[in-house]
Amino acid sequence: MKIVLQRVSKASVTIENKKVAEIQNGLLVLLGIINDDTQEDINWLSNKIINLRIFNDDEGVMNKSIKDINGDIIAVSQFTLHASTKKGNRPSYIKAAKPDVAIPLYEKFIQQVEVDLGKKIQTGQFGADMKVDLLNDGPVTIIIDSKDKK
Repeated sequence: MKIVLQRVSKASVTIENKKVAEIQNGLLVLLGIINDDTQEDINWLSNKIINLRIFNDDEGVMNKSIKDINGDIIAVSQFTLHASTKKGNRPSYIKAAKPDVAIPLYEKFIQQVEVDLGKKIQTGQFGADMKVDLLNDGPVTIIIDSKDKK
């Protein structure tokens, strides 16, 4: 699993002109899934997301986690995170898991993050044409791959 994690002052997801998710002060998590991903990847990433200290403390130092600030999360599935651009100019998405594999893993990921965070998170809709709006705070943007833990 690969994520792009963005610290946001606000974020929202709109599908067919209807806002389906909206948060203030939290994280926007874009999630890409491959066939080899397992519950172990989910657990590791969820723990990393919840405990990563990327929010400012009283001295303006990034020393607090999403849990520490009681922030919110939007998780959005994004198969394009696994795009290969090595050949030609048209990206290949061959590494991205097909829906029959990806959807159950996406749903388990959401459940695990909710358990670890201690509250519900918001989401986009798997496979939908989504419009994601965000105000990146910092900007703080971090890429994490569960297959690269070193």
